[in-house]
Amino acid sequence: MRSRFMTQDAVAAPAPATVEVPADAAAKGTLTMEEALAIVLRKSLASDGLVRGAKESIKALDRKDAELCVLCEGTEEAGIVSLVEALCSEHKIPLVKVQDPKKLGEMAGLCKIDREGNPRKVVGASVVVIRQWGEESVARTTILEQLNN
Repeated sequence: MRSRFMTQDAVAAPAPATVEVPADAAAKGTLTMEEALAIVLRKSLASDGLVRGAKESIKALDRKDAELCVLCEGTEEAGIVSLVEALCSEHKIPLVKVQDPKKLGEMAGLCKIDREGNPRKVVGASVVVIRQWGEESVARTTILEQLNN
């Protein structure tokens, strides 16, 4: 039970997982795809524009309510991979593939953060869909440029 006399420090939630990005890389626009994806997913999660999980992601893709889809190639269910690929190609939604489901889950915020800022109890994610980008950033333009090439 919480007391109403608790300080703000005692109630504050831990900060979301951070990805170490060199300051000069962000300024020059030389982010790797993984770094840019982590930044965009974090900003999208903060603006309530991120859909996580296969069932909800497939619903968003079917409704054409998606800006970008991130799919893990290491998903155990082959039906999910083929369905997501088909929906993305049918509705012309950009698709980015990653290898590790744990890394995708960590980037999408499906983990606990300890006091030192390290992710703990990471849950793997098979599909993540961005419905809203959040704010404009160098990471977003990096992803869009790489998708267009």
